[in-house]
Amino acid sequence: MKTKNLLAPLAAAALTAACGGGGDTAPADTRATAQSASTERDRGADERADRGPRGLFNRLPGFIAGEVRKTAYDGATDDLLTAGLGKTGLASAVAPTYVNALAPTAAELRRAAIYNNYRAIVDMTAPGGYGTLYGPNVAADGTVTAGEGKIAGTEYIAYSRGADGGAASQNVVLMVQVPASFDPRKPCIVTATSSGSRGVYGGISTGEWGLKHGCAVAYTDKGTGAAAHDLMADTVPLIDGTRATAAAAGDSAQFRAPLDAAQLAAFNAATPDRFAFKHAHSQRNPEKDWGRFTLQAIEFAYWALNDRYGIALPKGETLRTIRPANTLVIASSISNGGASALAAAELDRDRLIDGVAVSEPAVELPQNAGIAVQRGSVLQADAGKVLYDYTTQANLYQSCAALSPQVAGAPGIGFVVAAFAANRCASLKAKGLLTADTTAGQADEALAKLAAYGWEPESAVLHASLAAFEVAPAVAVTFGNALSRSSVADSLCGYSYAATTPTLTVGPLPPASLAAMAATGNGVPPSSGVQLINNLSPGLALRDLVSLSPSTFTQDFNLDGALCLRNLLTGSDAKALALQQGIGQTLRSGNLQRKPAIIVHGRADALIPVNHSSRPYTALNKRVEGRHSRLSYIEVTNAQHFDTFIGLPAVLGGYDTRYIPLHVYLNRALDAMYAHLRHGQPLPDSQVVRTVPRGGSPGAAPAITADNVPPILRRPAQADAIRMHGNTLVVPD
Repeated sequence: MKTKNLLAPLAAAALTAACGGGGDTAPADTRATAQSASTERDRGADERADRGPRGLFNRLPGFIAGEVRKTAYDGATDDLLTAGLGKTGLASAVAPTYVNALAPTAAELRRAAIYNNYRAIVDMTAPGGYGTLYGPNVAADGTVTAGEGKIAGTEYIAYSRGADGGAASQNVVLMVQVPASFDPRKPCIVTATSSGSRGVYGGISTGEWGLKHGCAVAYTDKGTGAAAHDLMADTVPLIDGTRATAAAAGDSAQFRAPLDAAQLAAFNAATPDRFAFKHAHSQRNPEKDWGRFTLQAIEFAYWALNDRYGIALPKGETLRTIRPANTLVIASSISNGGASALAAAELDRDRLIDGVAVSEPAVELPQNAGIAVQRGSVLQADAGKVLYDYTTQANLYQSCAALSPQVAGAPGIGFVVAAFAANRCASLKAKGLLTADTTAGQADEALAKLAAYGWEPESAVLHASLAAFEVAPAVAVTFGNALSRSSVADSLCGYSYAATTPTLTVGPLPPASLAAMAATGNGVPPSSGVQLINNLSPGLALRDLVSLSPSTFTQDFNLDGALCLRNLLTGSDAKALALQQGIGQTLRSGNLQRKPAIIVHGRADALIPVNHSSRPYTALNKRVEGRHSRLSYIEVTNAQHFDTFIGLPAVLGGYDTRYIPLHVYLNRALDAMYAHLRHGQPLPDSQVVRTVPRGGSPGAAPAITADNVPPILRRPAQADAIRMHGNTLVVPD
């Protein structure tokens, strides 16, 4: 518990040590004495120590590459949280525009990036809770204000070369936002590592909580990012989202595919108009270092805070006044940003992190970990599969399962191409992967296979949505490339990324789409006009969604490609072995080093099933740490992975009637962790929170109320308590 203000005595003690005593000693003497003392030590060791957050002087961390950009925002015309748009502007259906759409400015791209990334994570409708349960105008204590929620402050942004000192052309973006309300007498830092494959603003909706509480927010894109390397034109994104030729950008490129001139020319000749993306094609398996990148963001935050609040000494030195001893640090975020926070806590040998509060973490677990998961009286078979495993399984069966009569009327079902889905069912039967003779029977069988693989019954109606939005193929292709460290030139399993023409063949991307991609993209095509392409479609390359499988010669959502991706998991060729090795580098230990932690997860999550993530991770942590475990797991009913789905229009069908916003529970978890660390309040016990759907008609559900989203209780009722029995986590029905 960090309740005591240590800043003043820390500064005084540090000055006294540097001055050899005597509080009235002149600053010049302070500097001279410090320099004299330094000569008696190993200067190299001293320099390394001073670069860390515990060092005496504020030295830029050694992993920072190039310049640090520092921008102040007044909280009126522009700000940290909403980029000047305010609560109203973020909610507007009209996206920010550019004076010159072919050459947006850095400020314009930042505004659009904040707009798009915020809206991508939360339900932006007032009936769904925006503006009342959460949103810029909702104060830290939950008070709903009439304001716009703009937050003044300073933003620092820089590159890290990465955890392995990799090439500058594969820079990792770090960013720190310091609100004007930051109190150096009670310093705090919250991490908001990007979710998915997004850029550095991908965690802005998590950062909102930190900014409102006067905390600095430490962000990183963790080696992913929204904008691509346009291989045909050889242009790349810069740190601010603007674009330049690869030659002009040099080491300033946010990402450049590691191809030499001859390789690039050959690739363009064979497959023109393609794109390389940072997560998929950096050839570094960035996921193995997501925890380390999050720790780097915290270290960068310490540097930024002391740049602003440290004590200036002569000759350019700054004495650190904000240090781990007096600063509260909460690691947070959602999805694989949440997994990054857990990984950072596991790796935190320097004790930088005080607590963890995350939502729906896509955490990777070792196989045969000696734990089990049970829901009610039913043991969940093979809980704890890795993301690539269950995603490639979803990629095989979700589109067929969408046709099951058991999920008739599911949200998004109208956007699944029924004929292609039926073809997928038939092709699965022809490959011996299904046995039923009718489409309905095959669809039921596919749905049953997903259930047997770990998806909860509450997830069943969401398979159609994920199939319609091409989620599983997009994730499988990105992670397949990343984990196997494949080059874009490898065209893994015949896939590539490109824009398409009206006939769905490969064509050039409109220049305005490319210019704005840093602000509009999510880093996982399909995105911003770039599609997933099946290079192996018979006759010519086509958009994957409508392409033909070479072996079946039918439009079955490219079953051959899906099988190729799936087979990498168990194959023995070079690519398969590389992928399997890559997966091994991403596995987490479950050891949070006795840090207090809260995980919240929606039971209906169809992207990151609870049986393969939060449930088994909780069990592993309890087994590894035993009585020292301080992890609370909160499972929320009627909640799923994509809060933004809830606000989709009625034509997509019924998300608003079925689901509550999980974002509310991340904020409550952060509240609980902050109260625990700052004021010593006990954490809630692990529990199921039973929410109440809004009901009503699709697209017109009644406005959400407090009754729909009951609180997390300190001690839940017996029927709602999640407990360990031996090495088994038991979750009540």
